Amino acid sequence: MLNIKVCGIVQGVGFRPFVARLADEFGIMGTVANKGSYVEIFAMGDEVALKNFTEGLKMHAPKRSAIISLDILKVPDKDYSEFSIIESEREEGKIFVSPDIAVCEDCKRELFDKNNRRYLHPFINCTACGPRLTILDAMPYDRERTSMGEFPMCDKCEKEYFAPEDRRYDAQPVCCNDCGPEVYILGSNLKGKEAIKAVRRAIIRGEIVAIKGIGGFHLSCDATNEEAVAKLRKRKSRPVKPFALMAKDMDALSKIVKIPDEAKDIIESPQKPILLLPRKDNSPVAKNVAIDNPNLGVMLPYAPIQSLIFRLDDEDDALMPEILIMTSGNPSGAPICHTDEEAKESLSSIADVILSHNRRIRLRADDSVMGILNNAPYMIRRSRGYAPLPVMMNIDFKGEVLAIGGELKNSFCLAKNELFYPSPFIGDMTDLRSVIALKDSVNLMESLLEIRPEIVAADPHPLYNTSAVAKELGLPVFFVQHHYAHILSCMAENHEYGEVLGLAFDGTGYGEDGAIWGGELLRVNATSYERFAHIEPFVLAGGDKVSREGYRIAIQFLYEEFEGDEEKVFETVKKLDLATKEEFSAVMFMLNNNINTAISTSAGRLFDGASAILGIRKCSTFEGEAAIYLEFAAEKFLAENPEFTEDMFFPNNSESFNGIMRTKRIMRELLKRRLNGENPNKLAYFFHKALVFEMLQSALWAKEKTNIKKIALSGGVFQNQLLTTLTKKALENNGFHVLTHSLIPPNDGGIALGQAFAAMAYLNKK
Repeated sequence: MLNIKVCGIVQGVGFRPFVARLADEFGIMGTVANKGSYVEIFAMGDEVALKNFTEGLKMHAPKRSAIISLDILKVPDKDYSEFSIIESEREEGKIFVSPDIAVCEDCKRELFDKNNRRYLHPFINCTACGPRLTILDAMPYDRERTSMGEFPMCDKCEKEYFAPEDRRYDAQPVCCNDCGPEVYILGSNLKGKEAIKAVRRAIIRGEIVAIKGIGGFHLSCDATNEEAVAKLRKRKSRPVKPFALMAKDMDALSKIVKIPDEAKDIIESPQKPILLLPRKDNSPVAKNVAIDNPNLGVMLPYAPIQSLIFRLDDEDDALMPEILIMTSGNPSGAPICHTDEEAKESLSSIADVILSHNRRIRLRADDSVMGILNNAPYMIRRSRGYAPLPVMMNIDFKGEVLAIGGELKNSFCLAKNELFYPSPFIGDMTDLRSVIALKDSVNLMESLLEIRPEIVAADPHPLYNTSAVAKELGLPVFFVQHHYAHILSCMAENHEYGEVLGLAFDGTGYGEDGAIWGGELLRVNATSYERFAHIEPFVLAGGDKVSREGYRIAIQFLYEEFEGDEEKVFETVKKLDLATKEEFSAVMFMLNNNINTAISTSAGRLFDGASAILGIRKCSTFEGEAAIYLEFAAEKFLAENPEFTEDMFFPNNSESFNGIMRTKRIMRELLKRRLNGENPNKLAYFFHKALVFEMLQSALWAKEKTNIKKIALSGGVFQNQLLTTLTKKALENNGFHVLTHSLIPPNDGGIALGQAFAAMAYLNKK
């Protein structure tokens, strides 16, 4: 007899029913049980049967599972007369919690089969699909430890649940129209199908609706109705930032975006993320969905209720749009709403109708967002469908760590020994509601993963709410410099544990000298870093406003260029239409008197200044807006000039590199050419190329000094795919092995992984 322990994503993916069916196929007697941290199998049979059985475990496991390790021991035989799934037991060890899984094709077919007893059931699921993480109270994954424990199975569901031949065998969220949760309209008596009808008719009328899904509420309206979209923008105070879209199906999706081959598998995957794809010229989507943006963020329905919004087999089907806005249901800066109370408080002023349901969401999870870079996924926001899949370190670490994450785009990370679990996306910690959500989510995930941290890693910025949360936990706090954490996160994702160079380019990070860093070349290993080079320091005037008002950066560069001559500066400000007289005077007052100013090496602010000088964006209404549209301008120039080959913008590059990336001369050249009337789109491309040249010079200089040929790219600026592609190509052409992100975001949503890596390395160094 064999004792087999299977570790990996084997909870909530139909693994135990699969094992039972496989055992029946090969005549195996014994048991299978969840142990919380793994699945344990006792298998008794002849030698050939056991060989076929163990091979089948590896070769034919459910496609939503992921076997990390499979340990097999021979043990004495027991008196088994059959193979059965036995009561789960809680046991410590490696834990793998399944993310939420989009509705499968089999369930979707049943959903619209009038002869099926789950016809139009908003919570249809099976062992291969449905909610997992967001309904889970504790491991092991059994019904009584989920939100579905509040809904006793009817006789028919119970029969399926206990039938090995049924595809709902041991499916924990199994339910039907007779015994499952129920949808309803908040503030009315409408329930079930009538509630869904009411929402559909509201959308058809051009109204805004809120819909509770798997991980929280969405705000939705007709994406082809410009007036409805404008109404949503006004109510949500979101003048420009693009809205995510949900298409009825692939046919509808193909009408609005170009879908490359490498995108099809991602968009149809069990994760169903939002994917950024090029907008088609003749797309029926309203222009104000993504203003002046060549891309659309699109996804397919992943919850049954979403499919039912598009189709209900009634008279309104012909009137329902095939493309809907499906954006996070939250006020700006706050976490996604996940309870009726939160929806009433925060969404009632935005939505005309709120569709909710009575299955509780234990852990909120926003939609994941990604692009495609070099034919591979490039994560922007890691959440539903991916969290909390762990990053497994190939190092013999021992210890338990909490990394509290960054202030913006927050997610945290829990680590136990070699397993590092990034959380779902939380939000921006400048909002108190996000801070509360962070604390609640940390407590729940610590319980699920059975992790009791002995240390908490945090950003050293003295004013960050995340740092305050870390200090409140009663644990030793281990501070990890922001850009060091960025590079470590890239190293961890790429399983690189040696010494690397790292280009960390972002908007804001607290430097060890008290300045605002953001354009850094570091020498990094798991336990230390050294700042090798950085962009030229410049002055920020205006405190927090600087990140939203790029014209301030532009004025500062003019101030320095004209050596404080206000008349010359203002003359140029007027030529470029950078700012009003009042705005100009306010910035000049700060610069002249050194009031509310700070020294910075922020690459993000450099992008903002360049965008303002070129007349692309003087101000930003959402984080990164100026930089994003600067990238779009550069890409537009390349698309219109595919044969453009100019590589050298500075004719004299003979001066030796001294540890400072010469970004002021880039801005000077940008200004000169702009005043000479050159094409702003061409100059946007010039800015990217010139910045890449400076990064390359710094990397070559560092390689000569250190002989390190591996280099990691991280930080929010590397969300810019044009910059990332140009940088990677330039470095590889000069002998570097380049590490980039894929399933961990390069932005602040990924730094918790780097913080956890540093803290775990510290624990194991002592």
